[in-house]
Amino acid sequence: MVRFLQKNITVACLLIASAANAQKNLVDYLNTFQGTNSEWDLSYGNTYPTVALPFPVHSWSPQTGKNGDGWKYTWKATTIRGFQEVHQCSPWMGDYGVFTLMPVAGNLVVKDNERAVSFKHENEIAKPSYYKVKLDNGVTAEIAPTERGGHMRFSFPSSKESFVVLDGYTKFSEVKIIPEERKLVGYVTNGTFIPKEFKNYFVIVFDQPFTDYGTWKNESGKINNKNQFDSGMQTGAYVQFKKGVKVQAKIASSYISPDQAELTLQQELGKFQKLEQTKVAADNIWNTLLGRVKVEGGTEDEKATFYSCLFRASLFSHKFYEIKADGSPYYFSPYDAKVHDGYMYTDNGFWDTFRAQFPLSNILHPTMEGRYMKSLLDAQEQYGFYPTWSNPGMSGVMVGNHAISLLTDAWVKGIRTFDPKKALEAYLHEATNKGFWGGSSGREGHEYWFSLGYIPYPTISESGAKTLEYAYDDFCAYNLAKLTGNTFYEKIFARQMFNYKNLFDSTVGFMRGRQKNGEWVPNFDPVEWGGPFTEGNSWHWTWSVFHDINGLIGMMGGEQKFNAKLDSLFTAPNTVKYGSYGHEIHEMKEMVLQNIGQYAHGNEPVQHAAYLYNYSRQPWKAQKQLRGIMAKIYNASPSGFPGDEDQGETSSWYVLSALGLYGVCPGTDQYVLGSPVFNKITITLENGKQFVIEANNNSSKNVYIKSAKLNNVDYNHNWITYNDIINGGTLHLEMSDEPNTSRGINDEDRPFSVSLKK
Repeated sequence: MVRFLQKNITVACLLIASAANAQKNLVDYLNTFQGTNSEWDLSYGNTYPTVALPFPVHSWSPQTGKNGDGWKYTWKATTIRGFQEVHQCSPWMGDYGVFTLMPVAGNLVVKDNERAVSFKHENEIAKPSYYKVKLDNGVTAEIAPTERGGHMRFSFPSSKESFVVLDGYTKFSEVKIIPEERKLVGYVTNGTFIPKEFKNYFVIVFDQPFTDYGTWKNESGKINNKNQFDSGMQTGAYVQFKKGVKVQAKIASSYISPDQAELTLQQELGKFQKLEQTKVAADNIWNTLLGRVKVEGGTEDEKATFYSCLFRASLFSHKFYEIKADGSPYYFSPYDAKVHDGYMYTDNGFWDTFRAQFPLSNILHPTMEGRYMKSLLDAQEQYGFYPTWSNPGMSGVMVGNHAISLLTDAWVKGIRTFDPKKALEAYLHEATNKGFWGGSSGREGHEYWFSLGYIPYPTISESGAKTLEYAYDDFCAYNLAKLTGNTFYEKIFARQMFNYKNLFDSTVGFMRGRQKNGEWVPNFDPVEWGGPFTEGNSWHWTWSVFHDINGLIGMMGGEQKFNAKLDSLFTAPNTVKYGSYGHEIHEMKEMVLQNIGQYAHGNEPVQHAAYLYNYSRQPWKAQKQLRGIMAKIYNASPSGFPGDEDQGETSSWYVLSALGLYGVCPGTDQYVLGSPVFNKITITLENGKQFVIEANNNSSKNVYIKSAKLNNVDYNHNWITYNDIINGGTLHLEMSDEPNTSRGINDEDRPFSVSLKK
């Protein structure tokens, strides 16, 4: 009997061990091809299969597009031209500091069109920590990342000559070949939003000797054999190895100096002899980060979507600082072209990311966010205006002055690494001056803001969108001033934050453009895109009053009419009129394909709309709509996003919504409740505490919250606070297939509106 028990215990232990070993690493769930089935006129993400660590300085990607093409890698492509160091946050912005390595077998070819080799997706492996492809010519390429460098390996067939070609990309480059050290050094200067002094210095060290080498020019195609140095527009180099070689390349680069590139190489790759070691280290970093948001229950597909989105949400903003020999940070500023001590971040368009990406990072990465907020003030001091869409330097893309949203949201949530008075002084300058770039650099139309109380159209383009976003930004300044006892700035912005009211036309029930003389812009049609609005129509922009939904409800005639209008957003015909665009843009096509009425999730202005039922005493409608949206338009495939995956914004929306939370109004401490996808979610915070979200009896049908408890106390509010999360605890939800129409309907259950809780 004892032997029988011992035998069965042993078998049970073996089965348990086997199951544990078979359990996926979290990094294995995600698919870095998510969103790559995109092109200029239809976006399912506009991503590339990024090989990187979280929030890196540099990333890596295979290149299918021609040099300079914003669509670096597209799922439908059939050839690969190289393997790039990349920084691109959007194909519409382009990239900077790019150089490419490409293994070439057989005859030496150097230009990107000529060296392209066919491949098949079944011969690819794509994870954040590792990319591998066997090209159709028999060459295998592999990549593993570090924060500021990368590790590549190229395996050549034994019968062919073996070359590696360095491509300096689209603009000026310089390269030096050092055969005795098996090394290439140099720099590239390509990019649009870069200061003239910008250089990306690189060092590449191979582990096999060169049998030949030389430089080449892209314009002429001329190859200079045995030449060890060259510079100029689109200059490259090549090195040759013995046939059939398996050669590794360790790569690092720096925006500061060649010496820093060499130091970074030793700091990040010095201890790794084999690419497998670099991969394992990267795997460990990603599994640790992903493990901080552990989900249980749900389907395998839902887990794949969740962790793919959490990966995307953990790439931008890019770090833009480097590490000295003594371990301290410093950076080359893309704003004043000088080297400064401290931290700097870049590659982010705040018009997109203030909505979800930063509110998510404030939960998961408060230390990084504290450094980031300090860097915003540093950037403002160096340039004269806050960054709005940095890539890596200043641009004026999109609308609004959303740096103040980031700063206020951090302050409200206890991330207080900056001087709020300086932040407000800089914001007042922002709100009363026009910057050197486009619509979001400073405040376009500021001269009308304090007099008319709105931005007039057509005097100022996209004026309706600007009015709504300026009003929200002024609320953020008001709230930061109020929280810090600064009555001077509180009074300045207390009136302007209600300027959104000047665009609501009660006769049509929508926000619309207004002329300089006070009259409405004629021929209004809520399905017409453009004109006073940015990349959308009035159906999308009417809801953009994040800070005062109660005020919007009042203007619409009360909760019943508000709810009816909100219902119609999701059921109205998905008709499109091109308006001032004059043709179909990809956001229009995506809205039609998603077929959720006039709801256009592929673009940001309306992404919060489903949560607004929480403000109008019908939270169960939010729960149903959100689960339907997540299930219908997100997945982990190459067609996995409902539009541009802008710097982690669209993915962050999914991550937060899958948790059952969303920050409708960044700049306040509230996260509004939705309906979580998973039965249990455990968030491990930087402070070591855990916040657990339990959704008992959850399923694809049981999407409604029947009852809730926060830390074992009955909870009826339609929101929780940042402190509820960051201090740890448990939000327990009982889910049902029937809505509970008596929960979350009292005045105190409604989320924040400034007109309710001034």
